[in-house]
Amino acid sequence: MGFVAALLTACSGFLLAVLWMDLMFDVQALRRRNRAQELPESVLASIAGYYHRATTTSQPMGRLIAVVMLILLGALGFQAFRGHEPAWVLWTSVVLACLPIGLALTRTVPRAVRLGHRADTAADQSRLARAVGRDHLICACCMLALLVLWTARSLAV
Repeated sequence: MGFVAALLTACSGFLLAVLWMDLMFDVQALRRRNRAQELPESVLASIAGYYHRATTTSQPMGRLIAVVMLILLGALGFQAFRGHEPAWVLWTSVVLACLPIGLALTRTVPRAVRLGHRADTAADQSRLARAVGRDHLICACCMLALLVLWTARSLAV
């Protein structure tokens, strides 16, 4: 396995592990599919408490996650610059990396921060918790696919 492929595998594996931790809390909201119904206070307290810690009080961990995202994108750029990988591998990787990173920056993290502050009504917090959970499912699927792709590429070489 080349260094850059190992770096891509490690970054995607790390981000998948972070998403797994998030999903352990998100599942409380995701399994309650009736969107018209507010989540119970105990569920909201659990999810909001986690996101308050994860987004606000756990620094520098949040910065570490951002650095890993930048390393992932930089490694993909380096692989593209080298030109040793087929175009479909690079383009697939770009989509699988940029979709969750973009989603996290524009929607997921701001919603999780808002949820962690618990300033909204229970109905709005329930909506936020479900939206964050759905976003995390999408992101986890992308990171898992990226991890599988680069592991398979490394084994095939």
